[in-house]
Amino acid sequence: MKRILIIAGVLVLIALLAIPKLQSSSDAPSNEGQNNGNNPIAVDVHLVEPEPFENKIFTTGTLLANESIDIRSEISGKIVKLRLEEGREVQNGELLIKINDSELQARLEQAEYRIGLAEIREQRQKQLLERGGISQEDYDATLNELNVLRAEADLIKAQIDKTEILAPFDGIVGLRYVSNGSYISPTTEIANLQSINPIKIEFSVPERYAGVIEDGDRVIFNVQGQDDDFEASIYAIEPRINTQTRTLLIRALADNVEGKLLPGAFANLELILEEIEDALMIPTISVIPELDGQKVFVLRDGAVDEQQVTTGIRTASHIQVTDGLAPGDTVLTTGLLQVRVGSKVRVDQVDKYDGEES
Repeated sequence: MKRILIIAGVLVLIALLAIPKLQSSSDAPSNEGQNNGNNPIAVDVHLVEPEPFENKIFTTGTLLANESIDIRSEISGKIVKLRLEEGREVQNGELLIKINDSELQARLEQAEYRIGLAEIREQRQKQLLERGGISQEDYDATLNELNVLRAEADLIKAQIDKTEILAPFDGIVGLRYVSNGSYISPTTEIANLQSINPIKIEFSVPERYAGVIEDGDRVIFNVQGQDDDFEASIYAIEPRINTQTRTLLIRALADNVEGKLLPGAFANLELILEEIEDALMIPTISVIPELDGQKVFVLRDGAVDEQQVTTGIRTASHIQVTDGLAPGDTVLTTGLLQVRVGSKVRVDQVDKYDGEES
């Protein structure tokens, strides 16, 4: 019994000694909070200034010739005149290849002789018809024979036209695969003709941009092997979305006077959707979402205040403010969880928009 009383007394003594420490521990957070309330909170801020801004899409594409054909013959025959010089510029309508047409020319001459005789016979028959010497049926038969001969002559002339291959547009001749005197057929690969000024750029963009892309939008692009950037303008938009890739196919035209750009080249593109001369851009981290909108903390007269804002275009790290801020406002970028309206702060760093693009 005596031992139990001794143990109980020791426990009571330990409890009495622990009470001051518990009180000290409970007072510590209160004192710390009181100290923080007296000291300004260190924050970083962003100075709002109007800056030029370009809303862009980055994508890739392929260069295409403005016009391109594989030169082939419509008929078979021997080449008697070859004016295909590799790499040479040719004009629309210029003779490129002449195929032997001596047989066709002889047939045409024969047809023209027969037409001449038929025309004389038709004139005589017409005079006889007027005097009642022949029936209308006899005259119609003669006239029909003349028309058939004329049609046969036109057919021969059409075949003769096919012996001449003319340039269908201004362009540059590529590598040729035939020589003068070669026998060719419609399946023979002769050469290719390309028109590369202007040159086309074909590319695709995600379908969510279908409603904002228009004819005339600027495209900046570059290709391997060229240090310069080139500019193009959209001229055609596919009127449907590709269901396999969920993308929209677009083509643009670029000047290529110096011939630096070649069809088939891979291009990196920047499609400029919108250009704003005086956009107000702030760091995205500064915007705080709320149930009824968005807000930011601003610094006014050394104290924190909150401001409702309306936002627009978003980039990787910045967002456009379309309403709620004015040039010269100072927006907090750090300490957003610690500050309250009226809090005193100490500015450690001030930054500005660096011209980042989407």
